[in-house]
Amino acid sequence: QVQLVESGGGLVQAGGSLRLSCAASGRSFSTYSIHWYRQAPGKERDFVAVISWNGGTDYADSVKGRFTISRDNAKNTVYLQMNSLKPEDTAIYYCAIRLAGSWGQGTQVTVSS
Repeated sequence: QVQLVESGGGLVQAGGSLRLSCAASGRSFSTYSIHWYRQAPGKERDFVAVISWNGGTDYADSVKGRFTISRDNAKNTVYLQMNSLKPEDTAIYYCAIRLAGSWGQGTQVTVSS
């Protein structure tokens, strides 16, 4: 089982930036696609971004042009660079390896207006 641990969340003003990290333990990390999801209070968990094993990426329309997902397989880590943050980006952010059924515990991102 791959263990995932997110970090990097916090409180930031609108227009600011944060970089989230998702550190994985276990082998075969480089063979997996890694997803980021987020869940705002009272809402469903929504897809944010994904990076495939070969570096291909996809984003939710709401974050395109502002968020960038990347990975460092040598460090077993995936990053989510978030720029031009908006109050509506406030949520708990989770990384996941869906194929392995692995989810992190989440990291809180709060964007103040």
